Amino acid sequence: MVFLVLSFAGTWLWLLIGHTLLGLSALNLLLQLPGFCIPGLAAVIVRRWVTREGFADAGLALRLRSAWAYYLVAWLGPLALAAVTMGCAVVLGLWHPDLSSLDELSPGMPGWVAVIALMLVLPLLTPVYWGEEFGWTSYLRPRLFGGRLLPSIVATGLIWACWHFPLAFIGYVDFSNVVLGLAVWTVCFLCQEVVLAWLYLRSGTVWVASLAHAGNNMVLFLLTGQLLTADDGHGPAHGAMVTTLLPTIPVAVLALWAGYRLRVRPPQDVRTR
Repeated sequence: MVFLVLSFAGTWLWLLIGHTLLGLSALNLLLQLPGFCIPGLAAVIVRRWVTREGFADAGLALRLRSAWAYYLVAWLGPLALAAVTMGCAVVLGLWHPDLSSLDELSPGMPGWVAVIALMLVLPLLTPVYWGEEFGWTSYLRPRLFGGRLLPSIVATGLIWACWHFPLAFIGYVDFSNVVLGLAVWTVCFLCQEVVLAWLYLRSGTVWVASLAHAGNNMVLFLLTGQLLTADDGHGPAHGAMVTTLLPTIPVAVLALWAGYRLRVRPPQDVRTR
């Protein structure tokens, strides 16, 4: 309970202060970074000073040798999911293959170069997303429903989604129908959490989940959003509902597979590795 109070109150209060009083845009890193680090900070406070349980089960070890394959999946997976998403968009008639809008990712840089640069920078962005993963996936998830895998993952995904809701009202995402948009967003976060939990539990390190989280934000949703919202002359640009729902399709399929694998082959406790 202390963790949830600190995470929600801390983040929401900062968003209120930063956006309303300081006038920071929801897309401004000065607003995002402090707020998104609060769950991780809350987990540290609770582990160190409230429950005094320490960090033995926190998954802080890098485990580069034993978990390298999972790092690779976390790094390249979002790019593969982006490709599948755009394939779905073509099949559904929502996108005419045209990658020219990627040239706008970094002015003066060809789109394909920008994508490669983004992939190379992605590991460096991993610590930015550690705050969320250390809070939600590493700390909260094992403490819900007695640590039972699927119920705890679902509950964590729903809580994580609710924690994001204020962003829909300050310009981070613009849903034409807020209620429906938040419902779609919730499904999106839930599916992501299943995959992130699978990566964490299989690898035994929170850094793999943090890398995948960075990839989801900075590759999967950034690239698909750039392509789907571009006015390419073949039809209207799509809004937040489509750019949220469409990438969720392949993520949901992956989440179903990950959930099944966790059920048939439960992972070993992080502390015993």
